[in-house]
Amino acid sequence: MPVSGPVHEALAALPLVDHHCHGAVTADLGADAFKSLITEGAAWPGISPFDSPVGVAVRRHCAPVLDLPRHAAPADYLARRRALGWREVNRRFLAASATEVFCVDTGYAPQPVTSPAELAVAAGAAACEVVRLEQLAEAVAAGGVKANGYASAFRTAAETAVRRAGVVAVKSVAAYRTGFALDPARPTDTEVTAAAARWLTHGGRLTDPVLVRHLLWTAVDLGLPLQLHTGFGDADVRLHRADPALLTDWLHLTAGTVPVVLLHCWPYHRQAAFLATVFEQVYLDVGLALHYTGPARCRAVLEEALEIAPFRKLLYSSDAFGVAEFHHLGALSFRQGLAALLQSRVDADELTLSDALRIASWTGRDNARRLYGPLVSEPSRPSGGRPTRKV
Repeated sequence: MPVSGPVHEALAALPLVDHHCHGAVTADLGADAFKSLITEGAAWPGISPFDSPVGVAVRRHCAPVLDLPRHAAPADYLARRRALGWREVNRRFLAASATEVFCVDTGYAPQPVTSPAELAVAAGAAACEVVRLEQLAEAVAAGGVKANGYASAFRTAAETAVRRAGVVAVKSVAAYRTGFALDPARPTDTEVTAAAARWLTHGGRLTDPVLVRHLLWTAVDLGLPLQLHTGFGDADVRLHRADPALLTDWLHLTAGTVPVVLLHCWPYHRQAAFLATVFEQVYLDVGLALHYTGPARCRAVLEEALEIAPFRKLLYSSDAFGVAEFHHLGALSFRQGLAALLQSRVDADELTLSDALRIASWTGRDNARRLYGPLVSEPSRPSGGRPTRKV
């Protein structure tokens, strides 16, 4: 049964800031396409993603949003989704998340998804943009730049991108490309030019360690919060190289510069919590793990993240991509998991109720407002949106 009590009521009423997510698909999905989007693995023959913790959570917690009974059969769920159409499905789940601001990573779109503005209109909320730096670097390389001009061209492209209206942060997927066991020092111009020459000769994705280091140091120079994917992801990531503790030396060198936000983190959320405890500039979330563990287990992940982390350092994100179910399920899991955690500490006299309510507000909204500034703390909704709830 869901937890009840004043902390649960406060979190249920709190408009969230989803500080890292992606767009929702703008097409009606067939069964195979939907199944592929609710797993970080694959829809293997004989093994349905519906027969997993996230699949069960979708049937339990998302089916009622589509006017279906809890635990609806997968075939009934998919049929109802098709009958409503993608616009209505997106509208229902995005509105059900009760999110007031979405910070949208626009750098990953293997299929058409909503823009930040379209996501905002569907949700009746506001949306900001997170710029993915690897995508910019690859666009610069594809544009025909010479090796000795790469560093300047990338910096110019990045500076131009972050000046776009609505941009609040930048992001790197270095965890996927090289992992974090990198030389922490800023590379020299000579090193960058030589690495660019090697890359531009062969093309493809940015995977050169020198150029990834250059990208991270350019991010520091840009002055905006830097989001870093860590931990759990799809099969493209080498998980042992995505441990944020490997960034320790780089974090020493970048102390006093920009906020560094460690995204998702599981199973390294305890390492991320340590880093947030000892480095002023480090923050964390457990975003992707929320909907993959679901309300049944997300409390355990949140408890481990909050064993030592300062309460002003944990942020909420859904990391939802593709299916709008995940925007809703991430929010629901966060609210229920954190409410159960905090209420149990109040009941055990480990927290006062006023402390618990402050922590709930900080992690669900106010930490992100403080970190990302006026575009998040004073959001304006797009034309056609609906007012968000205020508390």
